[in-house]
Amino acid sequence: MKTAFLFEYINENEFRKLERAVKKYNMLAYKKLYFEYYPSLKEGNFLGDIVSTNSENNSISYELALPTDHLFAKVHGVMKLHYIVYPDSKIVMLDKLTPLEILTEGHQSELVTYKGIMVSKEHADKDMFKINLLNMLNK
Repeated sequence: MKTAFLFEYINENEFRKLERAVKKYNMLAYKKLYFEYYPSLKEGNFLGDIVSTNSENNSISYELALPTDHLFAKVHGVMKLHYIVYPDSKIVMLDKLTPLEILTEGHQSELVTYKGIMVSKEHADKDMFKINLLNMLNK
């Protein structure tokens, strides 16, 4: 029987808040995360790109891009899961979900959307300008 990898968290409370924000604002990414990516990670099939390796503590850091609307990705950045694998101890350490700023703000308060894209309350003018500019470039 193959032993499964265990999930641990660097900061579980913060990670769960980010997960809830992903669930609220990007259901496709949330479903992929829970029903495809997490089971794959538990089986030992590590997805995404290797960011770094640390030979001292025998760990490998990964970045996994989650499905994101192309306009959202251009305005806020690609949604990614960052995690660290410790193969000797069979642990997957879930680090964070990015883009941190918009997900953290989305968890704290209800965000408004503009043309289908979340808009930060702090940088609303900047975000709306980017969205308008990208829409004009696409025409």
